[in-house]
Amino acid sequence: MVLLHVLFEHAVGYALLALKEVEEISLLQPQVEESVLNLGKFHSIVRLVAFCPFASSQVALENANAVSEGVVHEDLRLLLETHLPSKKKKVLLGVGDPKIGAAIQEELGYNCQTGGVIAEILRGVRLHFHNLVKGLTDLSACKAQLGLGHSYSRAKVKFNVNRVDNMIIQSISLLDQLDKDINTFSMRVREWYGYHFPELVKIINDNATYCRLAQFIGNRRELNEDKLEKLEELTMDGAKAKAILDASRSSMGMDISAIDLINIESFSSRVVSLSEYRQSLHTYLRSKMSQVAPSLSALIGEAVGARLIAHAGSLTNLAKYPASTVQILGAEKALFRALKTRGNTPKYGLIFHSTFIGRAAAKNKGRISRYLANKCSIASRIDCFSVSLFGLTGFVTHTHPEVPTSVFGEKLREQVEERLSFYETGEIPRKNLDVMKEAMVQAEEAAAEITRKLEKQEKKRLKKEKKRLAALALASSENSSSTPEECEEMSEKPKKKKKQKPQEVPQENGMEDPSISFSKPKKKKSFSKEELMSSDLEETAGSTSIPKRKKSTPKEETVNDPEEAGHRSGSKKKRKFSKEEPVSSGPEEAVGKSSSKKKKKFHKASQED
Repeated sequence: MVLLHVLFEHAVGYALLALKEVEEISLLQPQVEESVLNLGKFHSIVRLVAFCPFASSQVALENANAVSEGVVHEDLRLLLETHLPSKKKKVLLGVGDPKIGAAIQEELGYNCQTGGVIAEILRGVRLHFHNLVKGLTDLSACKAQLGLGHSYSRAKVKFNVNRVDNMIIQSISLLDQLDKDINTFSMRVREWYGYHFPELVKIINDNATYCRLAQFIGNRRELNEDKLEKLEELTMDGAKAKAILDASRSSMGMDISAIDLINIESFSSRVVSLSEYRQSLHTYLRSKMSQVAPSLSALIGEAVGARLIAHAGSLTNLAKYPASTVQILGAEKALFRALKTRGNTPKYGLIFHSTFIGRAAAKNKGRISRYLANKCSIASRIDCFSVSLFGLTGFVTHTHPEVPTSVFGEKLREQVEERLSFYETGEIPRKNLDVMKEAMVQAEEAAAEITRKLEKQEKKRLKKEKKRLAALALASSENSSSTPEECEEMSEKPKKKKKQKPQEVPQENGMEDPSISFSKPKKKKSFSKEELMSSDLEETAGSTSIPKRKKSTPKEETVNDPEEAGHRSGSKKKRKFSKEEPVSSGPEEAVGKSSSKKKKKFHKASQED
């Protein structure tokens, strides 16, 4: 009796299930379909033999990639060899994907089956999987599926950003569409503005230049000699500018209103902006082609190479095509018509737009198109598989494999040129082997030079980064060292304020500081003894207790410099507030001292006078 097992791949791991009553199930397929929806009936049919969970999301991604490519992973091999019976002829393994089934049958020797009842059983397992495995919830299973789906999709579309050919396909498609639109709009501008100035159509042939002139001229009656210089700038031809000026004076066009002229100018400006965008898009396409397919663009040009890539779908597809397919790529309709009517098949497709076929004689067009298609196929393969090619030839050991180089395309172009001259003059071209050897040497040198420049730029960048980090570290250290000093300054400021407060108190009471009195007066006045006594009595009347002072020396009294006085007064203040001095007994003593000082001052002033 053959034992039927089913392999189920889930985001959390592999599950191996055994089916009961195999013969009945194979005969009663409609009953199996009904029992799938009922968990109880499904449990009676299927039982879980083994479950191998994935260790991490990375392992799950590796297994998913292996299953999609039809490769037996080590985890899957271990599960099957461990839990399936040793007699392989008595085992029938049901799988969902025929590719993985063929790989298992080839590597492990188990008979595999797909479709039919196996598909229904797998549908039931997918529906009730969280009930079959202990500890697995429906929510966790859904999260695992979502995470694996995202990582699998990212891995499939993850390429080098600078080597993505999708941008080339979109750019060349947009470029062709813009050419059609600009042509249509320019014809509309020519027809619309031709009512007013019909002679301009015959003088100017370029669509973008015509739209610029229509925008600049406006009303032809306002065109004069002052605008001739601007006309020469727009037309890039003095004779044409003069012809436009002469034609505007004798034009047979109808007059036009201001509102119509505004609309024509607005539409012309839109067409001009579209043509300018078309030029910038063409520049972008050239730069993209030089990164993605440098050899192909060097051989047949950016536009034709981009059209070949877009028509093939990708650079990889183009590289896989044989040269015979590349030759007629873009002429499928003519090919199938010729096959249907048994006529002559087309000789060329999109490669007809290259300059080589146009330069060849009529009898040689087929031969040169076949030779050119051969070289295009080689160039596309070099561009697509350059890393593996360089690795085989030892190129990767000396230089960077990702450096794009157009050396091969230039050498292939030289070969096509030599073949053209061979058809015309009979001069024998060089052998392909010799040309490729030269190309390899030159490519190695060019890539080494580019790599050297890139390394130089990287060194400069690292040096700048080092300087920036050192400056940041220095600034942070300065900030950390300055913070305690700032804190000390902030703590000193309130102390100074506290010292100044006691100075204000005796001033409010009417006391005078002797140091201040020496620094202030510059003008000397003579007073009588009675006046001095009365003023002293008034000043000391309100104060009951006054701190004692040491008598100033005659040198201190005679100081007239205000700066020295201020300096000494500051030192006196410090001594005054550092030590507490005893308070005098009464106002009489203070009055006596102050009167004696005033008398001395008065005598000195009178002597000087």
